[in-house]
Amino acid sequence: MIAEALPVRYSQTTLTELMIPAYANFGGKIHGGILLSLMDKVAYACASKHAGTYCVTVSVNRVEFLQPVEVGELVSMHASVNYVGNTSMIVGIRVEAMNVKTKQVKHTNSSFFTMVAKGDDDKPTPVPKLILETQEDVKRFIEGMRLRKIISDVHKQMDDARTQIDMGQAEELLMNERCVLAYGKV
Repeated sequence: MIAEALPVRYSQTTLTELMIPAYANFGGKIHGGILLSLMDKVAYACASKHAGTYCVTVSVNRVEFLQPVEVGELVSMHASVNYVGNTSMIVGIRVEAMNVKTKQVKHTNSSFFTMVAKGDDDKPTPVPKLILETQEDVKRFIEGMRLRKIISDVHKQMDDARTQIDMGQAEELLMNERCVLAYGKV
C-alpha cells in the first residue's frame, strides 16, 4: 500500500563509489557519462523509495560539471525528492568528490532528474505527497515548481526552433556564423 504523504528525509539517498582507472577518459579524469550513470542510479533509488514503486527517468536537466573528478576519489551522490506532481518527481542531486588522502571535499556537479512512477501495468501511477518539514524543503519544492514551468517553456521554444525555420533567411542568418553555406550553390 502506498502512503498518502512522506517527508523529504524518508527517501533521501546517498550513493558513494570509488573512482577507478577504468572510469577515466584519455585525459585521466572521470568520464562524465560514468557520473551521469551513477546519478541516474541514485535518482532511481531516491524516487522509488518515495513512490514505493518502479520509476523511470524522463529527463535530466541542468547537468553542470563544475570540477573534474580524479581517479582514486570517493564520489558521493546525494539525492532528494524536491518536488512531486501527480505521477512525477523532481529529484535534486548534488555530487561531491573526496580526496581520501587530504580529506578535501569538492562539489563537482549538480543536476535535476525528472522521474515518473510506474504501476504494475507499466502506466504512470500516483506518488505520495511530499511533507515539507524544513525551510529548505519548502525552498526546494518551490524551486521544483518553477523548474517544471521553465522546462515546459524550453520544450515549447525548442519545438518552435525546429519547426519555424525560414530557409529564405538562411544566408542572412548564417552570415556571421562559423559555417560555409554550400546548400543550393552547385
